[in-house]
Amino acid sequence: MASRDLAVGVVCLSQTVVGLMGNFSLLYHYLFLYFTGCRPRSTDLIVEHLIIANFLSLLSRGVSQTMEAFGLTLFLNDIGCKLVFYVHRVGRGVSISTTCLLSVFQVITISPRNSRWGELKEKAPRYTGFAIFLCWVPYMLVNIIFLMYITGKWSSTNSTMKKDLGYCSGVKQNKIILSLHAALLSIPDMFCVGLMLWASNSMVCILFRHKQQVQHIHKNDLSPRSSPESRATHSILVLVSMFVSSYMLSCIFQVCIGLSDNPNILLVNISALLNAYFPTACPFILMSRVSREPRLCFAWIKITKSPKLIINM
Repeated sequence: MASRDLAVGVVCLSQTVVGLMGNFSLLYHYLFLYFTGCRPRSTDLIVEHLIIANFLSLLSRGVSQTMEAFGLTLFLNDIGCKLVFYVHRVGRGVSISTTCLLSVFQVITISPRNSRWGELKEKAPRYTGFAIFLCWVPYMLVNIIFLMYITGKWSSTNSTMKKDLGYCSGVKQNKIILSLHAALLSIPDMFCVGLMLWASNSMVCILFRHKQQVQHIHKNDLSPRSSPESRATHSILVLVSMFVSSYMLSCIFQVCIGLSDNPNILLVNISALLNAYFPTACPFILMSRVSREPRLCFAWIKITKSPKLIINM
């Protein structure tokens, strides 16, 4: 095995393991809140579907790419390759759309009640389930394209019509058809990216205005810690910048792979690493934002279970 393949395999394995552990920890956090009887937030269901989407991306592409990097290139048949690529694309798309939905719901949550978006505070939670449904259905439909031209290494398709994608192969297509497929796949992605950028910008503006209104309170605060508004703004900026940067880089590499009849295996490996970057890092950023919820939950349990003790005190 070449040293480059070994290095790629180690990086893929580390990224996949860390991503799975991070998403599992975040899922455990929400399951803990649920089984301890804590009142769920309207965004909790969105985050749970984001975790599921991250699991799909990491388990499908991450595991397969790791095995391929370690030299196991013929472990998937035709159906297996189609399924792996389809599941990965659906997971990636749902990860994008749920992140977008989470940003929009957060804008509604922190908006003043007298604002245009503040009027939706009471209505938005009732449409959470339908909004999540819309996050899944478009990507499940548009990514059927991958079932048509992804094949296994063992496929009987003429080798001159195949494009090497590592552990699987792709059927070469006409440039016009390829461009149409790329445009169809990009429409929901670009819509979600634009909406998420707008929502994140709105959140930053709202938090900045709120910080200006209460600035005199923070001036009298001798604590060296940053204000809640600045911590929330920092989390939003990190999440958005991480997503946009990984998405744009991933798109560039995917375009290069799509336009090439025989893509360099290094491009394929880098594209796979970039695709796994967001689902790997996302849970750790979300955990930093919800790290204080268990304390509130414990306090709520203590109050509800020991009312007499509190009265006597």
